[in-house]
Amino acid sequence: MKILVTGSSGTIGTRLCERLMAAGHAVHGADIRPNEWSPEINRQTTAVDLRHWEEVSKKLPADAELIVHLAANARVYDLVVKPSEAMDNITMAFNVLEFARQKGIKKVMFASSREVYGNIPGMTHKESEANIDECESPYAASKIAGEVLMRSYDKCYGIRAVIFRFSNVYGMYDTSNRLVPQLIRQARASAAITLYDPSKTLDFTYIDDCVGGVMLAIDKFGVCAGQTINLAYGTGTTLQAVCDTILKLTGSKSTVQAAASRTGEVRNYVADLEKAGKLLKYKPAVKIEEGLRRSLEWWDSTFK
Repeated sequence: MKILVTGSSGTIGTRLCERLMAAGHAVHGADIRPNEWSPEINRQTTAVDLRHWEEVSKKLPADAELIVHLAANARVYDLVVKPSEAMDNITMAFNVLEFARQKGIKKVMFASSREVYGNIPGMTHKESEANIDECESPYAASKIAGEVLMRSYDKCYGIRAVIFRFSNVYGMYDTSNRLVPQLIRQARASAAITLYDPSKTLDFTYIDDCVGGVMLAIDKFGVCAGQTINLAYGTGTTLQAVCDTILKLTGSKSTVQAAASRTGEVRNYVADLEKAGKLLKYKPAVKIEEGLRRSLEWWDSTFK
């Protein structure tokens, strides 16, 4: 297929484009930033600001058969500080769907988040448990809005969508201020580390497991069209455990201090993967310790 990937210069986007091209798909990337990791992907990437319809309508390929919409402002607390970036997420999702409608593109995939579950009781959650009354942040609201837009364009215009709820994806091609790359950066520098609620337990997903799930869904689009699917590892790990593992692997002398959880953050989440297993035969393979080791190897090989 000819597949349009928005956010193709990001962590998931870069790895997904690599996998798609290796599988023989024609890939067209769309991102506001160039791809700093892959010259090949960068050559296939159009510089576009998805917030602006004039750019979207003129720059994106009208002959795409599938759109994978990954582009977003994706840091929860950053959007608490600057909620206008949540509105940007909603606008980008709308523009991508409207482009699909006008160009007759009938297949879309949307990157949502475990943040849509909020702080509902319990630890492990099925897709049916999301509740808008538990929305904790503007970021979560933007993902809920994106999901609802996907469903509305299916019902009104026949654009079939698959919604993925990702959880704490980490690994290669990530130098952001997300938890894992931030800890690696601080550990390598033996800098002081602050953990916001070290007992917070989340479902950390290695990049290859995440992208592998998306690839399965592309191959099985007819089976999962119209579905919302958790894609994660399926096991909870505390922030303290992630930090301890990185400190051990790096031999870092960083000091660690605890702080209260920040406004808008989900405290506990593990994905129920029953639906992903049933529909996609999805079986995540990379445990947190191995994933962190691979992440460090990529970091060290990239920033020698």
